[in-house]
Parts: sequence; structure tokens; C-alpha cells
Amino acid sequence: MEILRVAWDSVRTNKLRSFLTILGIVVGIFSIISISTVITILQDSIEKGVSSLGQNTFQIQKYPATVNVGHRNRGKFRNRKDITYEDFKKLKSKLKDAKSVAAERWTFGKIVKFNGEETNPNVSVAGVTEGAFINNDWNIDEGRAFNNRDLKSASRVVVLGADIKNKLFKAINPIGMYVKVDGHKMRVVGVLEKKGATFGRSQDNFVITPLTTFVTYYGKRRRSLNITVMANSEEEYEELIEQARGAMRTIRKVPPGQPDDFGIFSNKSVMAQIDNITQGARIGSIAIALIALLAAGVGIMNIMLVSVTERTKEIGIRKAVGAKRRNILVQFLSEAVLLSLSGGVIGILLGVIAGNVVGSLMHASAVFPLGWTLVGIFLCVFVGVGFGTYPAYKASNLDPIEALRWE
Repeated sequence: MEILRVAWDSVRTNKLRSFLTILGIVVGIFSIISISTVITILQDSIEKGVSSLGQNTFQIQKYPATVNVGHRNRGKFRNRKDITYEDFKKLKSKLKDAKSVAAERWTFGKIVKFNGEETNPNVSVAGVTEGAFINNDWNIDEGRAFNNRDLKSASRVVVLGADIKNKLFKAINPIGMYVKVDGHKMRVVGVLEKKGATFGRSQDNFVITPLTTFVTYYGKRRRSLNITVMANSEEEYEELIEQARGAMRTIRKVPPGQPDDFGIFSNKSVMAQIDNITQGARIGSIAIALIALLAAGVGIMNIMLVSVTERTKEIGIRKAVGAKRRNILVQFLSEAVLLSLSGGVIGILLGVIAGNVVGSLMHASAVFPLGWTLVGIFLCVFVGVGFGTYPAYKASNLDPIEALRWE
């Protein structure tokens, strides 16, 4: 404790010099923590968005999960055959081991009206089979979901997202009421639990109707279905994906050796792609930080050598009254580590604050990157020890008689 107190007194006595010394540490650690915080916020927000699929669930669709921007690629994927309801029924019959297989189609930019009130023209409408609720992790808050009878009879029923309910039914129970969805009169049978927003975009601004009803209103041609499949367990998940891929290739008559003419989308696949994209940003931030830390380390070494020179007589007195070499070594090494850690703590605080400010502008939840914070602290200690060892070693090896003569 006495060594730490002496080190702190030395840092505090030379405030400007200490501040300039730790500035490089602040810049380096700030670079790592701020970029890592932003990336963590992005990953968390994107994960919440793509995890709309239930656990152990994947989706088969006409387009791949990510499409390389370019007219040539867009045309290639657009010319793929649509996934039809017949494809869905054939696939469902082949995947006997799946927990749930469901189909869905979407249309966007619709208006929902009730009793003179109406939503903005940005509501999505989904036509689904009954298994889509569990596959998409849609939980019923009020009323009920669809059943097989609704699907077979193309019942004009609808389940509302939380935003629609809050907009049109502020003080009324919506169950049993009739709304107009894109001009079509439908009876409300249920309301979904609220999911919140991702990047400022609501996940509750949609309505769901039976797929057969959807086809009645919007037709069945030139619109591709999405098929969602849920496995019974994580152990069966990967195997089920391969079974579904093989079955779809057979159903769509894809020749051997030719690539799939459909895409398989899952939470894991999208997050893997996101990790690949953000990996470059992390590497860049680490490179910038290492350069800044290297410069800061040289500054710490320079200042510590100056400190040793200024305090040569003090070192001689300490040795004369019984201080050993290791006492002097630890004293100056502690001072170097204290300088480095002080800069690290400031850099971490500024980095977390800056990263979360950027995240708040994207309407994302605040995070604290604990793992990268620990990495930052380790780097600070490493820089302090690495660049403070030589000055501390030099101080500990001063001859006490020569040191006492120093003026």
C-alpha cells in the first residue's frame, strides 16, 4: 500500500506530464472499446431481429439469406421458380421427424381500419398455416391463434400485432370485432404479444390471416411461399436442414451437381455472416489501438526514465535506509502500471459512453462489452509492465553512494 501511495503521489505531483503520458493509452483503449461497443450493439440488435424465428427453426425461401448487390445477381435469383403450396405439402409429407412445418406469404404497405380509425399505410399482412405461430415465435397475448378449420374453410379471421391493437383499440377489447385489412372485412380472433423494435423498426406492425384466406384476396400465382421448419431438438437441427435440402432438391428437380435453386435462412447462418462482416472492423480497431498503445508505451518509458533521473537522490536515500533492489523495482514498476491503468480506465469509460451514444442514435439497447473491457485492462497492464521494466530496473541498480552524491 505504501508503494502504491508513493506511486500515486508521484503521478499527482506531475499532473500535466502524467496526463500527456496517459493520453496515448486513452486513445488506444478508446478505439478498442468504442468500436467493440458499437459492434456488440449491432450484433445484439440484429440478433433480436433475425431471431424472430423460433428456437431450432430454419426457413426455406426463393432467395438466399443475403444477396450480393448487383443487377446480374438480382436477375438470377428473381428467375428462380417460386416455392408453391404444392412444394410445401410435398416437403411436409417428407419431413416426418420435424416438430412443425409451416408456410407463409407476405404483402406490405397496407392499411387496417376500425370504427373510423386507421393505421398508417405501412402494415404488413402475412398469410400463414397454423404451424407458423410456433415456428416464428409468435405468442398469443389475447384470444387464440388459427386452427386447421380456419385454414380449410378460408375463414375471414385475423390476428393483430401489438402495434395495430394499440392504435385501433385503445380502450376496447378487440376480440370478436371486425376490422378492414386492405379493404377486406375480417374478424379479430387474437392479439400477439409485443416484441418491441429493432433499429427503431417495430416488430409488431403486422397482421396474420390464414394462408387460404390470403390467397383468396391476393392470388396464388407469381408469389413465392416461405417454408419454416422446426426441429425437435438442437441435436436434430443440422440433420433436419440436410434432409430438407435434399427433399427440396428432389421436389424442385434440381439436377445433381447443380446449386440449390432456393435459400435456407436460419438465425445461425445470418449471425455467422454478421460475424464475418464485423470481424474486419474489430481487426482494424485492434490495429489502430496497438499503434496508439505502442506510442503510449514509448512515452511511458521516456517519462519513467526522466523520473528516475529526477529522483536519483531519493533512490539513494531509500537504499541507504534499507530499501532493497526489489523494493525500488516494484516502486517504479507500480508507477508505470498506474499510469497505464489510469489511461485505460479513462479510455474504457469514454469508449463505452461513445459506443452507447452511437447505439442510442440507432434506437438500440445499451450494452457493456465486458470481454473487451477485460482485454483493454490486460493490455494496459502489459504496456505498463513491458515499457516500465527497463526504467525500474535501471533505478533498482543505482549505486546508493553515487545516488546520494547526485545533484
